Amino acid sequence: MTPADFPPGTVWLAGAGPGDAGLLTLHAADGLARADVVVYDALISEEVLAMASPKAELVFAGKRGGRPSAQQADISRRLIADARRGLRVLRLKGGDPFVFGRGGEEALALARAGVPFRIVPGVSSGVGGLAYAGIPLTHRSTNAAVVFVTGHSAAGRVPEDVDWGAVARVPVIVLFMALKHLRGIAGRLLANGRGGGTPVAIVSSATTAAQRVIITDLAGCADDAAAQNARPPALVVVGEVVRLREQLDWLAAAVRP
Repeated sequence: MTPADFPPGTVWLAGAGPGDAGLLTLHAADGLARADVVVYDALISEEVLAMASPKAELVFAGKRGGRPSAQQADISRRLIADARRGLRVLRLKGGDPFVFGRGGEEALALARAGVPFRIVPGVSSGVGGLAYAGIPLTHRSTNAAVVFVTGHSAAGRVPEDVDWGAVARVPVIVLFMALKHLRGIAGRLLANGRGGGTPVAIVSSATTAAQRVIITDLAGCADDAAAQNARPPALVVVGEVVRLREQLDWLAAAVRP
């Protein structure tokens, strides 16, 4: 790998992947090793942070639902201020910075401030998390389309600006941050014609040692999530591809004695 240019006064907006440190890209790992300041999210693992330079300042800027969290405007101001001090700043975000990661908001703030920046894509949990659960995002026998949907609006409710009728018709639906509103989301999909028997997988803490997968269906997913104490961070996958997990659960096979 040829190292990318990371001059002082620059911000890298980098994706750290869904959790497993092995899914970090080479550019993100290189940025970690060279950054003067690492501003990181709540889901960044200790294994990933250990790859930072020993001289780097590590700044927590995580957002967790229902808990005191950093404000987006404050995070953007911190990135700009540190860059203007002539530091190499790595903004490390879970998954991919442009997939429900507010990377676009931070990049726009940097652009308006005249701060040079680079985007370092990461493995989205909607791709990597499904792979670790043994669920292909697409398969020729099941689907030629997939949709990513946030399950949590800025107002803390089921998103009202989503066309749930259109979403219900897509063969595979991947829901991010949906556990809190799973009952309401499932109700909208059912009301728009999606069958109650449609298979559903809830993947918690994807790609980490704490990964857990609950297999259920659309009609019962909210009750099953509550009964089995599903915890965030979690992905909810709706569609026939979930049935393939029975044959493709490679992670369970790898750890089986």
